[in-house]
Amino acid sequence: MQSEAKPILYVKTGCPWCTEAISYFNSQGVEVKIRNVTQNHDFMNAMVAVSGQTKAPTFEYGEFTVADFSVDEFLAELNAFPEIRQKLGLCDDEN
Repeated sequence: MQSEAKPILYVKTGCPWCTEAISYFNSQGVEVKIRNVTQNHDFMNAMVAVSGQTKAPTFEYGEFTVADFSVDEFLAELNAFPEIRQKLGLCDDEN
């Protein structure tokens, strides 16, 4: 079985929600590819293609996409996709 590619996190320079998202994924040991859309027009085009909008942060993992989110909003969206949560290694805090 082929493993899935790493998740992509589209960010913008100076975006506090982007910084928060990067810190969250780092603290959880989730490796993400950081794509700064402020510095790379191709990354911006890719983010718009997957999310339909230009706001960051935007998280992409296969068909699972969360656009323009805070960490709390990301986790709320992730709750509807337990298989993605498991693949990312993010535990439910229900122990």
